[in-house]
Amino acid sequence: MDIFEQWESNVRGYCRTFPTVFKSASNARQVDEDGRSYIDFFGGAGVLNFGHNNPHMKRAIVDFIEADGPAHSLDMSTSVKRDFMKAFADTVLKPRKMDYKMQFTGPTGTNAVEAALKLARRVTGRSNVIAFSHGFHGMTLGSLACTANDYFRNAAGVPLEHVTRFPFGCDIDELEARYADSSSGYAHPAAVLVEPIQAEGGVNLASAEWLKGLQEFCRKYGALLILDDIQAGCGRTGSYFSFDDMGLDPDIVCLAKGIGGFGTPLAMNLIKPEHDKHWQPGEHTGTFRGQGFSFVAGREALKYFEADDFLDDVKRKGKEMAARLAALAKSHKALGTEVRGRGMLYGLDVKNGDVAKAAVAHAFKNGLLIGACGTGGRVLKLIPPLTTPDEDLDEGLGILEAALAAVSKEAA
Repeated sequence: MDIFEQWESNVRGYCRTFPTVFKSASNARQVDEDGRSYIDFFGGAGVLNFGHNNPHMKRAIVDFIEADGPAHSLDMSTSVKRDFMKAFADTVLKPRKMDYKMQFTGPTGTNAVEAALKLARRVTGRSNVIAFSHGFHGMTLGSLACTANDYFRNAAGVPLEHVTRFPFGCDIDELEARYADSSSGYAHPAAVLVEPIQAEGGVNLASAEWLKGLQEFCRKYGALLILDDIQAGCGRTGSYFSFDDMGLDPDIVCLAKGIGGFGTPLAMNLIKPEHDKHWQPGEHTGTFRGQGFSFVAGREALKYFEADDFLDDVKRKGKEMAARLAALAKSHKALGTEVRGRGMLYGLDVKNGDVAKAAVAHAFKNGLLIGACGTGGRVLKLIPPLTTPDEDLDEGLGILEAALAAVSKEAA
């Protein structure tokens, strides 16, 4: 029995999908203790947008450590937090004419969602929230109540309440009709919580028209629109936010994963100033909100967005992924395979969880890390680092093609 089996909790999951011991990692590759190299299309579930051990971030973190920079500071002011905030405002907010306060909720996405829900309820004086089928928002009780997956929900041990769920992409007129009818029994919500792209839910894309309809619904009924861009944001779709150029003006935007840059934890909410004023000093707190390493690395990450060439390259690679996956889906019509995605976030829906699981295992044996998501784990999710070299992207797609071909043959 190895040390993990003997001492680590049974709840561990990803190590069962990728049964090896990793020792090193660089950009889009991880190497195990036996020296075997794996192309990483899993990317820390969206954390490693800029690759493993990004050299610019590594150098900045080492310099920060050698200068005895404050690694932990709660929510005290530090020079590296100031540098991050200024860069975020100059690079992301000001060009989009976005006026938001930054609340560091740390350390993970579920913390951002919890804080957003709490504030929405404070602002509106209401308790219920609208969420959607296939949505994933986190594992703590408030965000878990908004998460749709029964496997995760059933582990809560207590009722998950104060959420009304509708189908993702539902008819906005029908939604509004329920709340317009004073005898419907539907109380006006505190917020609508939605992912513009449901990454964990199966890579389901919301249309701009539907999201604008939700925004109009929120304005009409005095609810806050909360966009969860935790996995699909930070450049993943070829623009900084997954909802860029959709004409949206959300009340709160939840960010995490990629904003820390290096894989170090950081979560942040962007909050409209008129809502942020409802917070009282110290009313919402947490130990790990002032991660110096994350501010340093996150500042380096923002440099990728100071010019257009980085996102142009993401779009170029995304088109290559889309073309290869479309051809792969066409060659496996018998499975009913569908492709969904944008930028460098794609899902290959093979309609069967067992087929997807077998493809993930086959890919792993041949040097590719890829995960499954969606209902029953039937969608193969591709979320490689945005910095993935062309040769690694090509080789990884080739391994995926071979894996699906092998699994389809076995299934037949």
